[in-house]
Amino acid sequence: MAFDIKLMEILACPVCKGKLDLDRENNELICNFDRLAYPIEKDIPVLLENEARRINSEEA
Repeated sequence: MAFDIKLMEILACPVCKGKLDLDRENNELICNFDRLAYPIEKDIPVLLENEARRINSEEA
C-alpha cells in the first residue's frame, strides 16, 4: 500500500492550515509557508509540528 495521493486534496499544514506539497524523493509533505517538512511513515503522514523538520529556502 502506498501513500494515497487523493489525500492531498484534504490535508493541510497543522500550523498555518495551508497547502502541503508532496516531496516523493524524501517521502515528506512540505509546507512552504512555514518551511516545515512532515514525514510520511509507513504510508501515513505524521502531521505533528514537533515531528517536522525545518527546511531552508533552497529546499523549499
